[in-house]
Amino acid sequence: MKLRSLFTFLWSATLILGTLNVFAKGLNPSYLRCEYKVDPVTDVSNPRLSWVLASDENNQVQTAYQILVSTSKESLTERDADLWNSGKVNGRDTYQIVYNGKPLKSRDLCYWKVRSWDKNGVAGPWSEAATWEMGLLSKTEWKGKWIGLDLDHLGKGKVYHLPPAPYLRKEIFIKKGLKKARLYITALGVYEMNVNGQKAGDARLTPGWTDYDKRVYYQTYNVTTSLKEGPNALAAQLSYGWYAGYLGYGLLVQNPVVRGFYGRVPTLKAQLEIQYADGTTETFSTDETWKASQGALLESDLLNGETYDARLEFKDWGKTGFNDKSWKNAEIFPDKGERKVQVYPGPPVKVTQELAVKSVTPRPDGTYIFDLAQNFAGVISLKVKGRAGDTIRLRYGEKLHPDGRLMTENLRMARATDTYILRGDAAGETWEPKFTFHGFQYVEIKGLKEAPSKDMLTGLVVGSDTPKVGSFETDNAMANQLYSNIDWTQRANYLEIPTDCPQRDERIAWTGDAQVYAKSATFNRDVASFFTKWIVDLNDGQYESGAYPLYAPRPNLRWHDTFSPGWMEAGIICPYQVYRAYADTRMIAEGWTYMVRFMDFLEKRSKGTHVFVENSFTDISPKGGFGDWLSFGKKTPPDLLASFYYCYCADLMTEMAGAIGNGKDKKRFTETAAAIRKAITEHYTDADGKFKCNAKAYGDGEGYVDGALGFTGHTQTVYANAIYMNIVKPADKTKAGNFLAALLKENGNKMSTGFLGAKPMLPALSATGHSDEAYHLFLSKEFPSWGFEVANGSTTIWERWDSFTKEDGFKYNAAMNSFSHYAFGAVCEWMFGNAAGIKSVKPGFAEFIIRPEIAPDGMGNDGVNELKASLQSMNGLIASEWSKKSGTLRMKVMVPVNTIANIYVPASNAGQVKLNNKTLATSKDVQVTGSEAGYVIVKAGSGTFEFVAEK
Repeated sequence: MKLRSLFTFLWSATLILGTLNVFAKGLNPSYLRCEYKVDPVTDVSNPRLSWVLASDENNQVQTAYQILVSTSKESLTERDADLWNSGKVNGRDTYQIVYNGKPLKSRDLCYWKVRSWDKNGVAGPWSEAATWEMGLLSKTEWKGKWIGLDLDHLGKGKVYHLPPAPYLRKEIFIKKGLKKARLYITALGVYEMNVNGQKAGDARLTPGWTDYDKRVYYQTYNVTTSLKEGPNALAAQLSYGWYAGYLGYGLLVQNPVVRGFYGRVPTLKAQLEIQYADGTTETFSTDETWKASQGALLESDLLNGETYDARLEFKDWGKTGFNDKSWKNAEIFPDKGERKVQVYPGPPVKVTQELAVKSVTPRPDGTYIFDLAQNFAGVISLKVKGRAGDTIRLRYGEKLHPDGRLMTENLRMARATDTYILRGDAAGETWEPKFTFHGFQYVEIKGLKEAPSKDMLTGLVVGSDTPKVGSFETDNAMANQLYSNIDWTQRANYLEIPTDCPQRDERIAWTGDAQVYAKSATFNRDVASFFTKWIVDLNDGQYESGAYPLYAPRPNLRWHDTFSPGWMEAGIICPYQVYRAYADTRMIAEGWTYMVRFMDFLEKRSKGTHVFVENSFTDISPKGGFGDWLSFGKKTPPDLLASFYYCYCADLMTEMAGAIGNGKDKKRFTETAAAIRKAITEHYTDADGKFKCNAKAYGDGEGYVDGALGFTGHTQTVYANAIYMNIVKPADKTKAGNFLAALLKENGNKMSTGFLGAKPMLPALSATGHSDEAYHLFLSKEFPSWGFEVANGSTTIWERWDSFTKEDGFKYNAAMNSFSHYAFGAVCEWMFGNAAGIKSVKPGFAEFIIRPEIAPDGMGNDGVNELKASLQSMNGLIASEWSKKSGTLRMKVMVPVNTIANIYVPASNAGQVKLNNKTLATSKDVQVTGSEAGYVIVKAGSGTFEFVAEK
């Protein structure tokens, strides 16, 4: 396959974020954001600002910047800016710039722009103006009451208790001279609000999932153009959502609580604030004068789906003039004084793409199977004609059985079924579920009177709207499909929280999955605001002991769900990865107390020995925790892995303490890490440097995950993690790498690793001189491997290496068998960091390395001869491309403005290398700084560079 030209590729990638302007002289700022968002509403009192710079001149840097902030676009000048004129500030910072102007008040609308001075001291043009708006900064400013309608007693069914969803409405009168209107709205449950029949915003499943006893988020909508002088209608639908609906596997494990973990009745709180041209204001709030009823939405649940009877629709109920005399007055529900009400900080959940049906297959039972050719999370849009009362049932699945039946066994207790009852409109009817989502590729439809066309269904891809920032493409079709699978799995599971799977009765944010994949996530999508939101959930879920939970938010889905080594460390690892990717120190500072409390927990747990000996975690279930989940062969001792993670977290805490200027804690954790390494070496290694354990201490392994297989310290997972986490001394890394390579060879050059071992496997091999072995694993199609999944038709990452085989079908139908599980997708970290060679040196990629590992020769069509990858960093687009042919290596690199790249060109010496068709030695754009292990090292500033190295 011939790759597109680098320039076409870069042009397209840059246009996605709108960062490419016609260059003016100097530096051109664009993509202005506040708290990681374009023109947001925030309640952060001193929000952070960022921009991206562009220039048509190489080696450009910002030497100073100036920010203006004002209350109007007209006054956004150096003379009139009435909120903040930063003046000329020397420095290269273009992100995480903290607003330092006048104190901001609730409802302030702030306009801002920026300009930058370049390396020659020349001021560039001012950017276009951007905005941010302040929300309601105090809970006391909320005048609305919590309103709803208790329909819980109407839930029916032997298995599922699914009551109807409440409808709420209110008519108001707007006086003449409307100037500005803001709707502030939240819910306990999920809501959709309409103003005069028009939906407010395009987000779904608002206001999101939190620990509702501690905090609830709200959205702000500019509804000025949706209102008119005179009568207006506000209308809201509520559903049970995460607040009052079914959650996780509670029903499966017969937990005492299976739904309504936070409350039984969904409620709404809203206020519409009107500003008139004469300066007067008016507020309309939720109260007992709102009207409430049940309607067409008979059942509505995140896991179980919706039932909608269109015959019961209220025509134009969201518009003025609707007769609601038969409706009840809304019920008032008490608030919790300690519950915070805050602006939603994450990216909204939205329909991010539409998918067409690829084929329709009739079944002998009269049903039809619609294939959308891609496993994803979302819902469908249904277009149908029929008689009133005709019932269409839609079931969802990720796979088909060999005989063509829909495979739903892996859904367990999630009904995942939508039902639509027609009203009988001769012109046809269109419907889509609003308050649920499914994980699926196939849809089974029952109840059709005649053969359908493909356009009867459209797939609506739903997920958190995280902007695409990464790309990865090679001349190897399997590798390309694998990257597509990784990204689709991330999209399916980064839906409000980092779920483990989108289809079955689980859909919770397992912390083990989240921490192993967090770095990979930053290469694919901009997840800064996504983690800004979820880390709060994680901190809210911390136990009093200091341990982070198994999942967050943390409803009690099962009595023994507490914490686990390898999982609970997400509270340290995820903030660290956000810091490295986005240079975010505020998340560290705000979460420092929680993180230190966790480190205190680990220290206390080790009884001051700084190591977890065998059986240190027998008090949790399963014993020792989940360990290297879904690994093969003898098990890696969970206590050994716990000790590794203890050390790793101490290292991360050392770095983060330095980042926030906490010298005391930096010293503490430096000493802690050294003590842990010493203790691990003494307890878990022998005289030859091999890792060991006292296998007898685990007895017959009862209570441990796969404990009957026995335990050993000499596993692939142990050495991969020991190398990746720098547990072994630098001088001993080569030996550890050789142990790892030998274990692979003994296993037929195949992995035996699970969730905790797969991520570090390829990076560890590459770090110890075994890059060829890493490529072999990456490109293998033998079981177990990523290529095996692709060869077996995957369009997403599977939970198990053998979730499906063409020979054996589904091995684990009745158990755990998710076909959309991102944990093993953490190989993405190696794809970008090693195969493409993009690694950060300084947080935010202010300085970075491009050091591609070239795939070995001799693999034929199963190898890689061309590769290109890019990352839209906080500074702009970083790109790495290489190709090899007939002994010639070509390498192209794009370095964004205001950054420094250390480029490693695969060549024996600088004399072999040409840059932009000139000898490297004559180039004035780069500096040759040395050579290392078959690479010539070049330091470069911004620009696009093409290297050619001849053997």
